[in-house]
Amino acid sequence: MNISISASACNQELLPLVKGLKLFHHRKDKVVVIMGATGTGKTKLAIDVAKHFEPAEIVNSDKMQVYKGLDITTNKVTEEECGGVPHHLLGTIDPNSNFSANDFCRHATLAIDSIVERDGLPIIAGGSNSYIDALVNHHTEFRLRYECCFLWVDVSLPVLHSSLQARVDRMIEAGQLHEVRQFFDPHADYTKGIRRAIGVPEFDDFLRAEASQADERIKKRLLEAAIARIKINNCTLANRQLQKIHRLNGLWKRSMHRLDATEAFLNTASQDAWHDHVLAKSLIILHNFLYQDKTHVPAGIVSPKDVIAAVSAPAVAMAATH
Repeated sequence: MNISISASACNQELLPLVKGLKLFHHRKDKVVVIMGATGTGKTKLAIDVAKHFEPAEIVNSDKMQVYKGLDITTNKVTEEECGGVPHHLLGTIDPNSNFSANDFCRHATLAIDSIVERDGLPIIAGGSNSYIDALVNHHTEFRLRYECCFLWVDVSLPVLHSSLQARVDRMIEAGQLHEVRQFFDPHADYTKGIRRAIGVPEFDDFLRAEASQADERIKKRLLEAAIARIKINNCTLANRQLQKIHRLNGLWKRSMHRLDATEAFLNTASQDAWHDHVLAKSLIILHNFLYQDKTHVPAGIVSPKDVIAAVSAPAVAMAATH
């Protein structure tokens, strides 16, 4: 997603704040963590933020997207959607292995260290809150070195559930069934690796019936049942993730910022809703987080008050690419 600012005055004020800056560090190095239930727009926000705080790179914290394969089923961001923003731990792990929270902590720390060493901003984004919990609360090396700002993208559950169901339909239209069919193994263990992903075990009965050349009416019924289960399981996952986020919010209240994206989901045709309710607020929060020590603010950086004025100006408009 790109942000275009129609007024030259706003352009001169806002862009120096957030683009092409060498990030400074005091005391602890800084990391941005973007959280939220499945389907709330975490990846979208991570890419938007990364493009405005260059150089920045994204570390994936979704426990299914770390695996190779099943790109539609696991809803991996495409190369085009990445917009040139480097991603780590995205589609790199053997799909038959079990990638644990400890594995994530080890790999994520290496990636974050390398980003910081290159004067970049690490952005952790993904729905697997157990991974983030393990890294931030239980990984001593990470806690000693890094300070986090948590952006929580939230959407009211009725709106989110409706959106998740529609997303399943889009994934089916995009070829999810064919993708899972190519991955199907009648002897597979659905408790290991990528086969745990929602959208894989639900198709098992249908694919077995298909392999046995069952009656078309039976296959149709099984396919409809599989799709219905996928929708229910996605909604159940969102509920469970939200409960975990509320618990983590109690631990990180001072550094967690809730962004209500409901209006953007209700007005998908309006680009301004995402900008006004999510992106603009995120930029202000992160400017305060990254440049709160005024003695280290690079030349040309103005105060948070000026940032608010710039991103809130009527002249600001958004050109969406996603």
